[in-house]
Amino acid sequence: MNILFIGDIFASTGRGLVARHLQEIISSEKIQLAVANAENSAGGFGITPLIAEELFSMGVDVLTTGNHVWDKKEIFDYLPRQPRLLRPANYSPELPGEGVIVRKARNGVEVAVIDLQGRVHMPGTDCPFRKADKIIESLDPNVKVRLVDFHAELTSEKMAMGWHLNGRVSAVLGTHTHVPTADERILSGGTAYQTDVGMTGPYDSIIGSDKNLALRRFLTAMPVRLDSAKTGGELHSTIVTVDPATGHAVGIRRYTRT
Repeated sequence: MNILFIGDIFASTGRGLVARHLQEIISSEKIQLAVANAENSAGGFGITPLIAEELFSMGVDVLTTGNHVWDKKEIFDYLPRQPRLLRPANYSPELPGEGVIVRKARNGVEVAVIDLQGRVHMPGTDCPFRKADKIIESLDPNVKVRLVDFHAELTSEKMAMGWHLNGRVSAVLGTHTHVPTADERILSGGTAYQTDVGMTGPYDSIIGSDKNLALRRFLTAMPVRLDSAKTGGELHSTIVTVDPATGHAVGIRRYTRT
């Protein structure tokens, strides 16, 4: 079975790319489950209930997030009502929402989607490695297909998570840096891995933001409001092929549309 993971959807440009291409990708690539990180889908910062529902209506089955999930306050009341929108599982359990969902794919196979956040150069959270262990221990062993979005800054922390979960999940896919990496592979235990899937949004930018504004911030060290860029749209994603009988990945490839 094929699982599509779309890298960080950034602002209206990213949403437009999903609207234009997702249904055709699902059809042509025989996608059984479509997952997307959407923590930057509202103008580059956060996500709103309206945008989440819009993305679901386009065909996204599960939305993951990261540290920007809390940027729009209206999302606090929405998270408990929409289990298909995840927030990182290693935030405090007192916060709204969940970090894992078991969702039935189009072929009837149950898939666990897990959202975790790194700790290096990121807001304080519980240990993502130990949280991952607890989640996996709690899953029904019959749910063999398991996808992890690890939203983290450091490549080393992401690689560590890949090896930590090697053989216990179907895929560990990194998000957050908005820069796709060319290191997709299948680890020794059958876990597909990629350090960062990249961004679905405007690449004529500095990681999604207007490059002139971002340059001004770097050159002056003064606070500058970063508006989203509007041009150079690219959809970056990864397709993982999984054996549903074992949960092991048998293929992984980058998939890009413009």
